[in-house]
Amino acid sequence: MNYFKILAILLLSSVISLYACNNNADSVKKEARESLKVTNSPTTTPNPATPEPAQNADGVWHYTCNAGCAGGAGAAGTCATCGGALAHNSAYHGNTNTTPPATNMMTPPVTPPTAEPAQNAAGVWHYTCNAGCAGGAGAAGTCGTCGGTLAHNSAYH
Repeated sequence: MNYFKILAILLLSSVISLYACNNNADSVKKEARESLKVTNSPTTTPNPATPEPAQNADGVWHYTCNAGCAGGAGAAGTCATCGGALAHNSAYHGNTNTTPPATNMMTPPVTPPTAEPAQNAAGVWHYTCNAGCAGGAGAAGTCGTCGGTLAHNSAYH
C-alpha cells in the first residue's frame, strides 16, 4: 500500500507539472503571435493634396453654373446665384495663354544654316582636294580619290 501512495503522489505531481507547462506554452505562443501581428496603420501621415485655385491665371473658373450665371467656384457644388449645379469647366485646365515665351534680348535667335550645294552655278566645287585630284565635295572631309583632306575653295563664293 505504501507503493500505491507514492505512485499516486508521483502521478498527481506529474499531471500538475505537465498541465502547468502546457498552459505556460500556450500563453507564450499567444504573446509571440500578438507581437508578430501587422498593423495597417501608416507610420507617417500622407500630405494632403493641395487644392487647385478657383480660377486659373487667365481668370477661368474651375466650376461654372449650368444655367450660365456669372462667376463660379473652385469645387463642385451649387451656384450661389440660382442654386443650380456647378459643372466642371474643361477650359480651366487648357492652356489658353497665347503670349509668346519671353526671349533673351542679348542673344539673337538661332536659325539653322541652310545647306549650300556642292557646286555653284558655274560648276566650282565648294571643297576641293589639296593634292589636286579632280572633283570635290559640298562639305569638309576627305578626298574620295586619294584620302587627303578637302580644303575650302574660296572661288566657290
